[in-house]
Amino acid sequence: MKKLSRLSVFAYGAGDAANSMIISTGNMFLLVYYTDVAGIGAAAAGTLLLLLRVFNAFTDIAAGRIVDRVHSRRWGKFRPFLMFGFIPLLLSVAVFHVPDADPSLKLLYAYCTYGLVCIAYSMVNVPYGCLVGAMTQDATQRARLGGARTLGGLSVGATLGFFIAPLLGAGQDMQQVFTWLTITFAVVGSALYAFTGAACVEQVPGSVPRITLRQSMAALKANSPLVILCVSSVLFVTGTSATGASQFYYLRDVLSRVDLFPLMAAAQVVITLTLAVLIPRPVARWGKRAVYSAGASLGAVGGVLVFLAPAEVPLLGVAGLVLGLLASASVSIVTWALIADTVEYGEWKTGVRVQGINYALLAATRKLGMGFGAGVVAFCLAWGGYASGAAGQPESATLAIRAAAGLLPGALVLAAVGIMYWYRLTDRKHAELVASLSRDAT
Repeated sequence: MKKLSRLSVFAYGAGDAANSMIISTGNMFLLVYYTDVAGIGAAAAGTLLLLLRVFNAFTDIAAGRIVDRVHSRRWGKFRPFLMFGFIPLLLSVAVFHVPDADPSLKLLYAYCTYGLVCIAYSMVNVPYGCLVGAMTQDATQRARLGGARTLGGLSVGATLGFFIAPLLGAGQDMQQVFTWLTITFAVVGSALYAFTGAACVEQVPGSVPRITLRQSMAALKANSPLVILCVSSVLFVTGTSATGASQFYYLRDVLSRVDLFPLMAAAQVVITLTLAVLIPRPVARWGKRAVYSAGASLGAVGGVLVFLAPAEVPLLGVAGLVLGLLASASVSIVTWALIADTVEYGEWKTGVRVQGINYALLAATRKLGMGFGAGVVAFCLAWGGYASGAAGQPESATLAIRAAAGLLPGALVLAAVGIMYWYRLTDRKHAELVASLSRDAT
């Protein structure tokens, strides 16, 4: 099997930059857009995000089944889907353009447009994620791809933090900002998806070109590492998504330092760049599970700092957010390598290589986590009496924001670490079963 070229690794990272133009924009700003621009109540917006991201989890699973049953002799199983990445990007433009209408019609429009994004995004994102397992079986190379993916997403997250968040202060035309942002992303993101589809070559063939539903279900039942990873992931992503969705509120309404948002974006860039380079070394020494658990533990510490930091000492709260970024980046890098490992485990146990449904199940749990995280923030805002557009917030609202940004995420991340205790697919075990599969193939 050929070693991955720098171009193919770069191209894979470019694909997640396109993904992030959809998902990161939504995670960071959709709740703010619904409450502060569209005029949708916090509780209604939270319910919408929760329900539709649960719906998105099921669309991911459906997409995984479709991906497992499609195969192109020329292009492979996964790359053809990336050519349709322009569809969810165009729909994202509509999401951030809720018309000025009756409140019930606004809500209906929001449900319909975001629901369509969920369907279209699943059909692109699931096959994109499966490419890791199809491009290489080497643990170090998969860590490189995981790092490239994280960097691709980071580039967009940094852009949003550096250049977009500062434009959303008081007195700014937020609707105009989101109009230009989503249109630009639709054009650039479509080109990035096409580049990824053209440059990433699938080298690991599937054991069965078209997999039946019975084969998929049997493979999932036998794959205990996949189940444990998914349970841990839904807890971890719920926590980090809650922090991400509440970060703007936390900096603006609790610390009164929305000007620090670019600093957070800079910290994210530095942290992710550093970890993308360094993570393969601790992975090679201690294994992916250990890196996952150690990284996630930092998030629990950060959550406590965010919750307890006095408004008069904003840098303490920022330090907690930075620890959360360390946790999110390190876990994200190794997660995509871990899910690829579970594909070989399932093949070793059942003789059937199911890639689409494996990745779809992990993606579904992450979407559930995003939905739960956004819901936690929105319901906390409603519980605390958050006043949209107000110059100042009541003490109950700031306490609710603190809990949503720090206390609850810290507890959830700690629970995710505990679940990974039962993850038994070590890197050594994975190397042994890959060697066994190779011998069986010859």
